[in-house]
Amino acid sequence: MSTRGTCPNCGSHQIEQHDASGASVCTECGVVLEENAIVSAVEFVEGAGGASSMVGQFVSATSSKAYTSSQGVGGRGGYGFSRDSRETTLANGRRRITEVASRLRLGGHYVDAAHRLFTIAVEKNFVQGRR
Repeated sequence: MSTRGTCPNCGSHQIEQHDASGASVCTECGVVLEENAIVSAVEFVEGAGGASSMVGQFVSATSSKAYTSSQGVGGRGGYGFSRDSRETTLANGRRRITEVASRLRLGGHYVDAAHRLFTIAVEKNFVQGRR
């Protein structure tokens, strides 16, 4: 926990930051100033043989969890990130929906609505992979 900043509500400098949860709270008036803070810094470490790899996890705007780094930079397999099957299926579905919508010259709200329906279909196991 650290203390810094100024509260825009009451002007107090008594702001507590809980590093584990990413929350910033004014101790004077109780206003939550920030929730779930995400660090956007990128760090690299050098491994055995001079190979560099990224430290941390990538979280996209549409994903439900972080992609975990599986290999170093320059490695094969999804640019160093691995996604579970559901996230890959949703990303591929959105890409295909966007392609069809652009050919039909439909707006972005149609893509969003279709992707919501596709997400429900994936959750209910209506979309089966082929082997």
